[in-house]
Amino acid sequence: MKEFKVGIIGATGMVGQRFISLLEKHPWFHPVVLAASSRSAGKTYEEAVGQRWAMDTPIPERIKKMVVLDAEADMEKIAGMVDFVFCAVSLNKAETRSLEEAYAKLECPVISNNSAHRATPDVPMIIPEINDDHVALVDIQRKRLGTKRGFIAVKSNCSLQSYVPALHPLMEEFGVTKALACTYQAISGAGKTFSTWPEMADNVIPFISGEEEKSEQEPLKIWGTVGPEGILPAKGPSITTQCLRVNVSDGHMAAVFASFAKKPILEQIREKWAAFSGAPQKLGLPSAPKQFLHYFEESDRPQPKLDRMLENGMAVSVGRLREDTQYDVKFVCLSHNTLRGAAGGAVLMAELLAAKGYLD
Repeated sequence: MKEFKVGIIGATGMVGQRFISLLEKHPWFHPVVLAASSRSAGKTYEEAVGQRWAMDTPIPERIKKMVVLDAEADMEKIAGMVDFVFCAVSLNKAETRSLEEAYAKLECPVISNNSAHRATPDVPMIIPEINDDHVALVDIQRKRLGTKRGFIAVKSNCSLQSYVPALHPLMEEFGVTKALACTYQAISGAGKTFSTWPEMADNVIPFISGEEEKSEQEPLKIWGTVGPEGILPAKGPSITTQCLRVNVSDGHMAAVFASFAKKPILEQIREKWAAFSGAPQKLGLPSAPKQFLHYFEESDRPQPKLDRMLENGMAVSVGRLREDTQYDVKFVCLSHNTLRGAAGGAVLMAELLAAKGYLD
């Protein structure tokens, strides 16, 4: 695979920091541009981040002295320096949509961690193991934008990255008809640490703005089919969610209840999870977990502290599968929200797009 010059837009925020740490030794993708708001522009990255660096490993030496550019004012310059950009900005939806589309129209592909374009019908929203065929939307989108290289692809919401992968292998044979998911989401999902959000110590907040709507609607796009003008969302299964913020640093959990058109026995479900793999495993993508879904037999697993870094934080952990009195079955899932659920998932999506020739 060729090497790609990469820009990180929104490089000073938590997801931007995670992109930097993930790409430090990436075999294909090499950051050459860091961009953020006008407040950070003109400073070295080390100066711009200051005490806000939240990763476990230090800022890579090569990155520290890179001068941060202005994501908006320097857009044309940035687009001319890179093969594509990762985008993780802290703007409102309208501003984010405008920014990402402007980069795409400058013939710069955008791999986005933002939610602004997730509902846009011709913008692929990809979990690479599940709907890699949705890369075909890029060709439809380029016609609308009038571009040859430029496009936008988005990562789905972090809250559904645990339970959607667990439901997916069960759908074709058994027909998932409805699902309920209660998510317990780490504070890093809000871009926070315990030092910056002391109110979360010894606390749970039973509301995350917009999260339940995303968790219920986005899976239907992921499970949709490619039509002539964009995605035709799936008609089911019916999904309802409740999303809570809990005092955990990293790792989103989900308590899942599911019913089926053809009820499987528990062993059949475990077999489906163990056998499941997708395009990233077949293509041998650098960030792909070897085993996407890991099932734990222990009654007290998975746990964020023990299991969130499984397969470098890119696997999904499942446990406590059993029959239920209201639904057919219930189980618990866990995914690392800033790795599989955010920057890591975006890097894997970029690897998929590169492998299929969409970043050439």
